[in-house]
Amino acid sequence: MSMFCYQCEEAAGGRGCTVRGVCGKTDDVAAMQDLLIYLLKGIAVYGDKARSLGVVDSEVDAFVIEGLFATITNADFDRERLATLARRALELRDRLAGQFHSAYQRAHGHPFAESLPEMATWVPADDSEDALLLQGRVVGILADLEMDEDARSLRELLIYGLKGMAAYLYHAHVLGYRKDELFGFVHEALAMTAQDAPDADALVGMALRCGEMGVQTMALLDEANTTSFGTPEPTQVNLGVKPGPAILISGHDLRDLKELLEQTKGKGVNVYTHG
Repeated sequence: MSMFCYQCEEAAGGRGCTVRGVCGKTDDVAAMQDLLIYLLKGIAVYGDKARSLGVVDSEVDAFVIEGLFATITNADFDRERLATLARRALELRDRLAGQFHSAYQRAHGHPFAESLPEMATWVPADDSEDALLLQGRVVGILADLEMDEDARSLRELLIYGLKGMAAYLYHAHVLGYRKDELFGFVHEALAMTAQDAPDADALVGMALRCGEMGVQTMALLDEANTTSFGTPEPTQVNLGVKPGPAILISGHDLRDLKELLEQTKGKGVNVYTHG
């Protein structure tokens, strides 16, 4: 099978991995990640419209950032888990769609009748991994070859910015910190990427806003981390390696690190981290 992935700076030839990821990612994992992004766009279409009518579903908000986080370069290579996320995306999309249509009917006195992007209405033949993969293979980055190249590049730039935001929003969220404005922006920006022919200038403007929202997200995470764990200060640490079983942590989820240290205390398991 073939694939196309250029999520990271290590992409083959600096252009994209087309057979297997330099990171080890397989074509089916890449396709399942493409499907998840596709479905998250569908959720965002309803999420953005629903928010304009005062409808906010906090469970959907949390899922969208979790889903985006799962598609960053090397966060999740588990095809089965990605399929589970895709199925959950379909459930939450349809739930949010129902909430939106009900709110629209109440607000306007008639049903919503505008056309919506495919990802807001697509239904798989069944929820098997094979059926999901089939769709994932046709909705990736290269699905819009007729789209203006600059607009397509700007769209992907915006999506990558949202993925970065989502990772930090997720870390803050699991510590009990959230800011509704940031979740609302994720829906608004992701809904723009669902458009068939988004305007390049509008995408530039949204990408710049994404940078501003990213700064706010980092501030929120800083508040969450320092409030929960204290303010970091220079500390001398042991750089050596000790004999015995060990766990290496690659990442920056401080809650996971804290819980792991508590669970391994006194058990002879050494915990290492690179950052």
